[in-house]
Amino acid sequence: MRILLTGANGYIGLRLLPLLLEAGHEVICCVRDKNRLSIDLEMRNEIEIIEIDFLENPNPNKLPKNIDFAYYLIHSMSSSTHDFDQKEEISAQNFNAYVENTNIKQVVYLSGIVNEKNLSKHLWSRKNVEETLYKGSYNLTVLRSGIIVGSGSSSFEIIRDLCEKLPIMITPKWVNTKTQPIAIRDVLSFMTGVLGNKKCYNESFDISGPDILTYKQMLKLYAKVRGIKTYIITVPIMTPKLSSYWLYFVTSTSYKLALNLVDSMTIPVIANDNRLQELLGFSPMSYTKALELAFIKIEQNQVVSSWKDSMISGRFEKNIQRYITVPKRGCLTDKKKIKVANPEKVIDRIWAIGGKTGWYYGDWMWKIRGQLDKFFGGVGLRRGRTHPDKIFSGDALDFWRVLVADKTNKRLLLFAEMKVPGEAWLEFDIDEKNVLHQTATFRPKGIWGRAYWYLMIPFHFFIFGGMIRKIALKN
Repeated sequence: MRILLTGANGYIGLRLLPLLLEAGHEVICCVRDKNRLSIDLEMRNEIEIIEIDFLENPNPNKLPKNIDFAYYLIHSMSSSTHDFDQKEEISAQNFNAYVENTNIKQVVYLSGIVNEKNLSKHLWSRKNVEETLYKGSYNLTVLRSGIIVGSGSSSFEIIRDLCEKLPIMITPKWVNTKTQPIAIRDVLSFMTGVLGNKKCYNESFDISGPDILTYKQMLKLYAKVRGIKTYIITVPIMTPKLSSYWLYFVTSTSYKLALNLVDSMTIPVIANDNRLQELLGFSPMSYTKALELAFIKIEQNQVVSSWKDSMISGRFEKNIQRYITVPKRGCLTDKKKIKVANPEKVIDRIWAIGGKTGWYYGDWMWKIRGQLDKFFGGVGLRRGRTHPDKIFSGDALDFWRVLVADKTNKRLLLFAEMKVPGEAWLEFDIDEKNVLHQTATFRPKGIWGRAYWYLMIPFHFFIFGGMIRKIALKN
């Protein structure tokens, strides 16, 4: 079967793609920028990639006619705090226009559980998208999911940050809201199970795990699985805005996502039925089992995808192509070079930079810079990196964004997503003479940008000089 996979570079899409290929399907991946599809070359050669931004006016000719099925995995909640619902509706309308002239039989849409009368803006938007997609010229299957628990999911990472960082928590009252979490593996099983199943055509199903828990109970169970002590004190005085700031400063989430999540956390998210479980003969796993499996993946360095690699976890909202060519005019640079004896070993060290590995020199200074960045509303160092030794274009890497990751040609180009009065790039490359070049480029914005650069020169002298020596394995 030929399957159209929208949102292919998202948390769910990157996990669904290999399952579809293993099942023998032909997959067409829809992404806004094909250069940042975070998959290896072998998988790229197995798929067709089409660049489409569903927020722009549709051009139906971009899609081939012979498409059998599609997954609709487009969400905008993390990109805005006020108009994401409008963006999601526009995307759904444009999707309908794109597929109208294809042979598509079924679309599978992953939504959220919407069983309450009073819905948050986030959940109302999910329901509105569902209604929009039902107007399309195809059979729709809607999977209304509870909170998704898995390595790299935003919910899991928030719970993980809270429990690992705060042995004593002063929490908002929404921690007593009930929810019904579901393991990422079970979400994927439901998604593949309904594909081509005519009994699921034009139906909406709730999918969830077996446990109905409050957020407080989820935190407590996480602590139990990890063998750590956690004390939770609930106070009624935290406003939604204060709660959002609380999540932002303590966890790795962005402020926009935190604000929208808090809005939804006051609404119970509980499944009404288990019809799909009975139809597919499938029983989802418990919340604690989902946590245990998530940590197995983390310990084995097999996290397939993470919400942190989404473009909206940083400064970018659209295409990164405009930043790939590093400017020269009006820029300030710090250039260093050093001869290396073993270029392959050096490039491996470059590919492991950031995250738990750190920046090879003056890590305490990097950490201070990260804390200052977060204090002023930046991303800080909290995102880390998804893989310990793999980097793809578009990945988040601490407070940088990967623009180019070309291991064959020994080149890594990063763009700064920390708060700076201008734009900054950091580039590593090894030339044909085995000389490692490390170049920091800064395009200042006004007089404050230039003042910032010159103020940082003493730090650059030590940090960048020490870093290139450590990377080149020379003390």
